[in-house]
Amino acid sequence: MRPVIPYVTAALLFGLGVYGVLRRRNAVLVLMSVELMLNAVNLILVTADTTARAVLPHSGQVFALFVIVLAAAEIGVGLAIVLQLYRLRATVAVDDVPLTESPDPVGGREPVVLDAEAGR
Repeated sequence: MRPVIPYVTAALLFGLGVYGVLRRRNAVLVLMSVELMLNAVNLILVTADTTARAVLPHSGQVFALFVIVLAAAEIGVGLAIVLQLYRLRATVAVDDVPLTESPDPVGGREPVVLDAEAGR
């Protein structure tokens, strides 16, 4: 088997995933691009396992299985973060997420100051 075709396909998939991560503004599409990159890595692992004779048999397929498990966990955590972002900001645009703002303990409202002299 010639490993050139799967390697080139994996490189194209990985490049498309990198482009999606760098250019997309929607958080769900960014997660899909990360999945595309992980699938490209899986393709490389399985192709390398079938073409090269390793000391451990089927080691590339085992690593690919671990990558699939990690991808499933990443999607679970990532979608939970996206849902929480949508609940707080009503958008899933990555550009609208403030990175330097500290969280407000009151929940976005002005704190109520009680005046001791007015009896409140």
